[in-house]
Amino acid sequence: MDQIDKFNRRYNFVSKLSAAFFYAIAVAIALNFFWTPGHMYSSGITGFAQLINSMSERFLPFTISTSLMYFVLNVPLFVLGWVKIGHKFTFFTIIAVVLGSIMMKVVQPLNVHWDPLLCAIFGGTINGIGTGFALKNGISTGGLDIIGIVIRQKTGTSYGKFNILVNLVIIAAAGFVFGWTRALYSALTIFINGRVIDSVYTQHKKMQVMIVTEHPQPIIDGIQDKMHRGITIIHDAEGAFGHTEKTVLITIIDRYDMYDIRQIITQADPYAFVSVSEVEKVYGRFKEQEIV
Repeated sequence: MDQIDKFNRRYNFVSKLSAAFFYAIAVAIALNFFWTPGHMYSSGITGFAQLINSMSERFLPFTISTSLMYFVLNVPLFVLGWVKIGHKFTFFTIIAVVLGSIMMKVVQPLNVHWDPLLCAIFGGTINGIGTGFALKNGISTGGLDIIGIVIRQKTGTSYGKFNILVNLVIIAAAGFVFGWTRALYSALTIFINGRVIDSVYTQHKKMQVMIVTEHPQPIIDGIQDKMHRGITIIHDAEGAFGHTEKTVLITIIDRYDMYDIRQIITQADPYAFVSVSEVEKVYGRFKEQEIV
């Protein structure tokens, strides 16, 4: 048993480290291959770091690099993550940010003139994949990731939607300082980035499952034993076609639980009617998967 635990810990460490490195490569490619040549701004702390870099080039006698500001702006957020989220989570967040800063410096910008639309689409997609993959492996990429997770834990708000709303500040700044054409493409890449994050990082998405069955108890036992979810039971339902007595079960699950609940229902009652819908918010008791 100890050997299995050691293997699992090593595997988790390697997977998180790999996710951090993958994110670092993704953000460096998005920044230096697409956003910088396309003269547009990213979301979150990366976008603020780009803005400071651009303003220093224009208004100051020296230039503050994006990679340096990306790290500096993240430092106070490390403290927030350490206190509010978890020590291991924050440790790997620091690794991801440090690797990201290094890769931004190592991967040199391309001296090309891409179509701005192409830059917006590919930049947002690549960074979104990297960020979503990191979050899916239990680490943050710093910045708004940390703030978004803290707010999600308190309110249940979707991370991607929060990301889009906060980044309106960056769009406005880009528009006022550097022109509204840049702001338009920055808005597009931020929107794509947020949607891709939500597509890759699905752990925070909640699903409502309604089950109409003639054999409720095996399904109830399976959900409670394997998934530890609460269930609302509605007795004395009646099917309109056969006028048979039914029981309606309603529960809320993470999207990651979909495979398990389907297996439970299929084994207990292959003829059960199941309806699944995405939930915007959950109030009351709901056990979130812990972030450590």
